[in-house]
Amino acid sequence: SNLVSLIFNFRWRSLFSLVFVLPLTGKNNTTLNSTQPYFLSLLSLSTISTMAFASFLGRVLFASVFILSAYQEFNDYGVDGGPAAKAIRPKFDAFINKVDSHAGFQLPEIDIKFLVAGAIALKGFGGIFFILGSSLGATLLLLHQVITTPILYDFYNYDHEDKEYIQLFIKFTQNMALFGALLFFIGMKNSIPRRQPKKKVPKTKTY
Repeated sequence: SNLVSLIFNFRWRSLFSLVFVLPLTGKNNTTLNSTQPYFLSLLSLSTISTMAFASFLGRVLFASVFILSAYQEFNDYGVDGGPAAKAIRPKFDAFINKVDSHAGFQLPEIDIKFLVAGAIALKGFGGIFFILGSSLGATLLLLHQVITTPILYDFYNYDHEDKEYIQLFIKFTQNMALFGALLFFIGMKNSIPRRQPKKKVPKTKTY
């Protein structure tokens, strides 16, 4: 059982490194060069170019969840925001009432179709920039998660015995996992130093 657990943890650490750790190093980063033997032994890849491709593919798969959702909502948008606006309307009203009753703060009236349009923009552009390895893309997706997660997955409006409570709570925690992954990406992207270009030292002439 220990061997199976070791293999399982090895595979998941390898996948996590491909999606989130490798793109943070960049092309001109000394971190990649200093840890090159570790990555080669961990992932069993023959070349750095293969690792870069696998990292790019991982970012594509991660961002596709947001991009495909934005594409579908954009096609169904119409003049009133489409089905997404109809689904969000009651949840948004319940969220406003919850904030007003507990915090005593009145949120401004927002047209739901503009809220849906903003979500489409955040998911679409954020997903594209994330694929390119930009921290801006992760920030846009992070902003989308912060705004929409407590509104769409309002488990707090149901009792613990309700079926909806369990379903919404699971979806809420899943989105929190995406939230944490994006935070990790941004943190690592900003913490890994870039290699400074080497300054050419003029050669002294000998006479």
